[in-house]
Amino acid sequence: MEPVEINAGEFYLRRLRVDDRVDDRVALVGGGRFAGLAEAGAHIAERQRQWDADETCSWAVCEQLSNTAVGEIAISAAGGLFCWITPELRGKGIATHVTEAVTGFGFGFLALDQVQVEPRDKAGERVAQKCGFESGSPLGVWTRLR
Repeated sequence: MEPVEINAGEFYLRRLRVDDRVDDRVALVGGGRFAGLAEAGAHIAERQRQWDADETCSWAVCEQLSNTAVGEIAISAAGGLFCWITPELRGKGIATHVTEAVTGFGFGFLALDQVQVEPRDKAGERVAQKCGFESGSPLGVWTRLR
């Protein structure tokens, strides 16, 4: 599948990029997601491969006016959702906003019956709860049904 862009109001979701105009490796390393540019570059290449294989749709979470990446969000063909926001911008509602947008994409465009997240901390659980996910598993999996 070709990457799809999502206008999520204050934030813009576009595929992760490394090219002559945009290099998202810097944001991924600077925000602590990866230790170095090579690791971040390999991740971006893998995300592109996943788009091509219809396995996972993923996006750089970007500020609307600057196109600067401030995070990453992805949803798999099976409905697993992942979201990461750079630490200095956490707590501002960004994760909640883009999780809602991508969950809607999953239900609408991908025709998923459910979306699941595995929050890593209390802040992630608050995002899941705000977005309508329910904890029903002792393994930490939260689910939202269509």
